[in-house]
Amino acid sequence: MLSPTPAPNPAELLQQLIRFDTTNPPGNERECGLFIRDILDQAGIESILLARHAERPNLIARLKGAGNAPPLLLYGHMDVVTTAGQDWQVPPFEGRIQDGYLWGRGALDTKSGLAMYLAAMLRAKAEGTNLPGDVIFTAVSDEEAGGDYGAKYLAQEHPGLFEGVRHALGEFGGFNINLVGQRFYPIMIAEKQICWMTATFRGPAGHGSMPLHGGAMAKLGRALTLLDRRRLPVHISPPVKLMIDRLADHLPGLTGRLLRLLTNPAWTDFLLDRLGPRASLFDPLLHHTVSPTMLQASDKLNVIPCQVTLGLDGRLTPGGKPEQLIAELGQLLGPEVEFEILAAEPGPAEPDLAIFERLAGVLRQLDPSGAPVPYVLSGVTDARFFSQLGIQTYGFTPLKLPEDFNFVSTVHAADERVPVDALDFGAQAVYQVINSL
Repeated sequence: MLSPTPAPNPAELLQQLIRFDTTNPPGNERECGLFIRDILDQAGIESILLARHAERPNLIARLKGAGNAPPLLLYGHMDVVTTAGQDWQVPPFEGRIQDGYLWGRGALDTKSGLAMYLAAMLRAKAEGTNLPGDVIFTAVSDEEAGGDYGAKYLAQEHPGLFEGVRHALGEFGGFNINLVGQRFYPIMIAEKQICWMTATFRGPAGHGSMPLHGGAMAKLGRALTLLDRRRLPVHISPPVKLMIDRLADHLPGLTGRLLRLLTNPAWTDFLLDRLGPRASLFDPLLHHTVSPTMLQASDKLNVIPCQVTLGLDGRLTPGGKPEQLIAELGQLLGPEVEFEILAAEPGPAEPDLAIFERLAGVLRQLDPSGAPVPYVLSGVTDARFFSQLGIQTYGFTPLKLPEDFNFVSTVHAADERVPVDALDFGAQAVYQVINSL
């Protein structure tokens, strides 16, 4: 049970949130949403539940401010990814605190964010804080499976709830990483854009006992080899250039100069080839990318297919267009490949950085040795849906982590966990932000 104080600490909140198994699919976020609603009710904060499906609700609460600033949106998702097939040291939905860590699915992605946002909002209410503007807290469903029941539903069906909002805090960023001895706090300002598609290869059909050469399967094989060995052309988008330049500003000597050269297209791929494992942070941000993920061919073992369809998870750099990606793939793979766009979700080419320095200033105050920098995510979050309402999301779920803790490799993995004191750091950072905007 939560402590009887009007503003429970974030670790207590996170323990309770983890204990709701909201594995998506199927999600079943309803009980988790009702729990959050009850906590808000006890604090005297009104909230509503809105749902496309009764078991997949979204919670929206508003804490009134003085009206001297636009409303600020704080949002995170209640659903989590599966734990199937993973070997956990502790039960993933127990919410156990052990060895200074709080363990469980969602401890990082992203029930910790919800707990920090909720703790900051409850504290502001309990202390009677005169907030500059309204704070809107939103706990959404279905982020891990596309957002159809969550942020996408809210943005399309209930946009009026977010009228006047210009900025939001959400995932993914605000936690520290270490590069070349420097502690950075990456704050997400932009993300790549989905461009899912199929590539179809054609050739003569035949009987499996009579091998064919140069058919649809052979064309597929050639394409897969090219996609494995070759990059698409370099794209230096404004937010990625800003991210790399800010990182370079904080790195000494030759390291900083070489990093800055990544944004010179004449040097980009040459340097990436020499960065080793570190290239994985920058490579997908400097190119449109496609990853082969699905395959449909013959449904008979002894039939050579006349058509093979390859599923491609395409991602565009900020501001990129689907037709640009198709043109680049056509140049790489040749004119015989047929492409079809299945889904494209374009986002803004350049972010609105109006409150970036305010967020960075809070982190510098709490950790003077850290360097907040803009960050571009190679994946996607619910930010893409709120951006359609003109809302700029900053990835800001702040955590001060031990140097030997790897956030990225712990998310979605067995033994997902978060240091308890990092939650206090994050809740304090969020509280200072909502008081300063």
